[in-house]
Amino acid sequence: MTAVGQPRATARSYLYVPGDQPDKVARAAARGADACILDLEDAVAPAKKATARTTVGAFLADAAASAPATPQWWVRLNADTPSADIVAVVGPHLTGVVVPKADVDLLAEVHRLLGDAERDHGLPVGGIAVFALLETAGGVLRAEAVAAAPRVERIGLGEADLAAELRLQPGPDKVELWPFRSRAVLACAAVGLAPPVGPTETALRDPDRLEATSRLLLRQGFRGRTAIHPAQVPVVNRVFSPTAAEVDAAQDIVDRLAGAEQSGSGVAVAADGRMIDAAVARSAREVLDRATADR
Repeated sequence: MTAVGQPRATARSYLYVPGDQPDKVARAAARGADACILDLEDAVAPAKKATARTTVGAFLADAAASAPATPQWWVRLNADTPSADIVAVVGPHLTGVVVPKADVDLLAEVHRLLGDAERDHGLPVGGIAVFALLETAGGVLRAEAVAAAPRVERIGLGEADLAAELRLQPGPDKVELWPFRSRAVLACAAVGLAPPVGPTETALRDPDRLEATSRLLLRQGFRGRTAIHPAQVPVVNRVFSPTAAEVDAAQDIVDRLAGAEQSGSGVAVAADGRMIDAAVARSAREVLDRATADR
């Protein structure tokens, strides 16, 4: 677990793993995702919730201790049973919890429950993070407050739940949901969080679509994505990692502006003739930061 207050590496890929399937949980670390979300919610039938808690709790208490330093280990809670879920899974190897249908009241309850569990386990209070999923109209309307809630490190969108509540009928490009994507991006930027995590692609046998929709999310301000199948992970990781050419171009921009500033100018000219100022260099530094992120 990252120490309280210490920045955590920003994951590109979050792989959902059904919490009631021990074989899949055991293999999760080898799937190449930056983070795994051991799921107690949608992937688990109501009759198997208790089994999932036991399976995930045992894994985090035992097997995760011998797993590699990566991936991060997250657990998606049930919005209606956060207490039972948290008691079952909190331990030193838990990175954080994913809170579905996140709103300020539920996040306040989760914060309190996590604090109680951390004290019970002798863990630093505040060390377990929260990944808040915006899946309701209320959550989206209060996105800034959700992003500013205690422990929240990442924001994500649950577009299927949100579309159902709003009675939307999204087309293939899901343009109907783009305003809510922008709301999540704005909320994260406003409170200083890492950019949000994009929603899953449900077309499992269409890698071209996965790549295209992931690149769209990247352009829209997202810097990661959830996955529901291991085969999606390499594509997600590739899209949300700067290419060598992008890194070289970003470094050139930073270097050119630095040289101009040493000469007393606040602007420079890029190799392609574009003007470079502080705002352009800021975007370039973001590319460099992603390229050097500690995975």
